[in-house]
Amino acid sequence: MSSSAQTPDFNSLGLSSNLMKALNDIGYESPSPIQLQCIPYLQQGHDIIGQAQTGTGKTAAFALPLLDRIEIKQNHPQLLVLAPTRELAIQVAEAIQSYAHYMKGFHVLPIYGGQAYNLQLRPLKRGVHVVVGTPGRVMDHIKRGTLKLNGLKALVLDEAEELLRMGFIDDVKWVMGKIPQQRQIALFSATMPDAIRKVAERFLNKPKIVKVKTRTTTATTIRQRYWQVAGHHKLDALTRILEVEPFDALLIFVRTKTATVELAEKLAARGFAAEAINGDIAQKMRERTINQLKQGKIDILIATDVAARGLDVERISHVINYDIPYDPESYVHRIGRTGRAGRSGEAILFVAPREKRMLKTIERVTKQPIDPMKFPSAKAVNELRINAFKQKINETLSNQNLETFEKLISDYHNETGTDPLQIAAALAQIAQGEVPLLVSEKEQRPERRPDRQGTVRPKATREGRKGRPDDREKTLQTRPRRLKEFPDVGMCRYRVDVGHDDDVKPGNLVGAIANEADLESCYIGAIDIYDTFSTVDLPAGMPDETFRILKNARVCGKKLNISELKVSGSKSSGKKSAAQKRNKKSKSTAKKPAGKRTSKSR
Repeated sequence: MSSSAQTPDFNSLGLSSNLMKALNDIGYESPSPIQLQCIPYLQQGHDIIGQAQTGTGKTAAFALPLLDRIEIKQNHPQLLVLAPTRELAIQVAEAIQSYAHYMKGFHVLPIYGGQAYNLQLRPLKRGVHVVVGTPGRVMDHIKRGTLKLNGLKALVLDEAEELLRMGFIDDVKWVMGKIPQQRQIALFSATMPDAIRKVAERFLNKPKIVKVKTRTTTATTIRQRYWQVAGHHKLDALTRILEVEPFDALLIFVRTKTATVELAEKLAARGFAAEAINGDIAQKMRERTINQLKQGKIDILIATDVAARGLDVERISHVINYDIPYDPESYVHRIGRTGRAGRSGEAILFVAPREKRMLKTIERVTKQPIDPMKFPSAKAVNELRINAFKQKINETLSNQNLETFEKLISDYHNETGTDPLQIAAALAQIAQGEVPLLVSEKEQRPERRPDRQGTVRPKATREGRKGRPDDREKTLQTRPRRLKEFPDVGMCRYRVDVGHDDDVKPGNLVGAIANEADLESCYIGAIDIYDTFSTVDLPAGMPDETFRILKNARVCGKKLNISELKVSGSKSSGKKSAAQKRNKKSKSTAKKPAGKRTSKSR
């Protein structure tokens, strides 16, 4: 029996033709282990607990069977997905949209804190079928009456352990208490701490347990590096790497079958001997292409995961993940195509800015660091291009009969008196075409640059950063805002020494302050995050002991070093100090029963 016959595919799962058509477009060829187990259970109407590492294909595992249950004519939320971060919410929503591409009239909406309410209210009013949101913002919409769950068929908790870690577990339980009694729940978590287990016991109905163990060992003979680059710059980055990185044969992984062909054509147009293999190419042709790679007739192979299964070519010195894999196990499988039998190998991973979470997940699961890669300098690229140009001249002089062209050039020289060197330069320019032979440092500079820790940060501009204002443009607000639910509590604005540069999120600060200060999260007010610091509103008049504890508390590996925000010459600074003195009574109010955070804290 062939290996392809033994490999289960999506056709065996009984998904609708619309979903199958979308999966084919995306390039999915076979379900992952968690998809293979979860999809049938969800199709049968069971609640499930999926215990698997981040990035094992969980989104498709719950989205595909639950999308099959969506009734397009019922223009109200039928599926709600709770995610710990806005980045994940957006990612999941985009994945669901791609799966539902052929479901005419289908609408999915991500909702999260930090985005203007009107951008979410209009789609909700028009009607959506799937909502993917962070707990705080979902709560707000439910309370406002703008998100109604009476027609909900299914709820998904994605990355439940992260929801717990970021202090959202109470919010999650509140939301789960608002959904209909007759519904389906899918809970996914990498680990199963007691708090998550209690949620499952309380809300899930005889859930099916799915545990997926992944192969996460990478060979020590493989050097692993990554380059952070946006999608529209990937081809240029790949070209530079191919020019400066010495390789024998190179295997490039992409996600879809279409991408293999497109990338192979683009590389061939740039002078590289590249071919594509994917599941749509006949087995005989695939074998022929692999033999060409073994024999040195081609040097670069672009493949999907399934097409490269079992591939063992001794020549492969480099594996490039042009598209980041969906799960750590796929990453291990991919880079295992090099560094075999004790040989050394190179693995390079392209990471888009929004894919940094997956990079961290791969590092955590494989327990292997992936080092940032230095972008090839213009000097290095130009030296190699010049040497290659000279080598072409040598090869042409040695191997070609140039008699006809010699006569032609001689005649031209005699007719015009042009310096032979100038004639040669003009012919070289013609041969080079519109692509410049040499690059400048300005052209070579990547759009994102690593900081001292190797983390790539967006380049600052006067217009500010996409997704967050530039510190130079974002106005520092010194006056604390009153709590919506407890307007009588006097507040003070504090400064803490962690910010965007430390990858801090509001949930990190809420969790740390609530735990360390023994303060209910409902008394943590507005949070604003800047590049190097953040501000947070807390009840005025904190006891000295609590203040000392918070000063030494750590978030994202750094001490908070909390201090009252004072801005030189600011009237509001003096007012806040006065408020702190006036509101010492708030010491006792800080221990009231748990309430809910303001929207800024979400």
